[in-house]
Amino acid sequence: MRVLPSGSNALLIELDDLDQVLAMYTAVREECLSGVIDIVPAARTVLLVIDTAATDLGEVARAVLQLRPRPERRATGQLVEIPVTYDGEDLDEVGSLLGCDADEVVRRHAGETWTVAFCGFAPGFGYLSGASGGWDVPRQSSPRTTVPPGSVALAGEFSGIYPRSSPGGWQLIGHTELDVFDLQRDPPALLRPGTPVHFVEVGRA
Repeated sequence: MRVLPSGSNALLIELDDLDQVLAMYTAVREECLSGVIDIVPAARTVLLVIDTAATDLGEVARAVLQLRPRPERRATGQLVEIPVTYDGEDLDEVGSLLGCDADEVVRRHAGETWTVAFCGFAPGFGYLSGASGGWDVPRQSSPRTTVPPGSVALAGEFSGIYPRSSPGGWQLIGHTELDVFDLQRDPPALLRPGTPVHFVEVGRA
């Protein structure tokens, strides 16, 4: 682990893998470090935004180095259940990539314990990490120009839900009618870092 300054009011914690990111994110949240006003996890880093009027970067860095990461607390917050119709046009291809049939893909995806590792790409798009591992799905060789909103997809080690229509190269395995990003909701994003997620099968193609 390395703790580096990022500009004049932030620290970047560099970690080895996603499990360490989730463990450190949970530790920082639960410790409520003085002066930390925002925590932004990514695939291999955690960015801490600091109120430098309340403390200085050095004090926060020393506090971070003394933290005990909490790998046993992978997920925090209330469970979100996502109803999914597994009718994605890439479902059979994903099965071939994973060495199984489409039914097994659905069984594994709906039976997995997912956690929102971090957010990005588009407002409300959460990168969901599976606790059991074993998800290694390459992106489409040629991205689609339009992916419908609500599309449930896989890429690399992650699952995700497209919050709005956009280009995308993830493998599509289904769709949900649940709105994962709604500006009229507080907060607008349904999926936030640390949130546990369960996909519930409600139909097939």
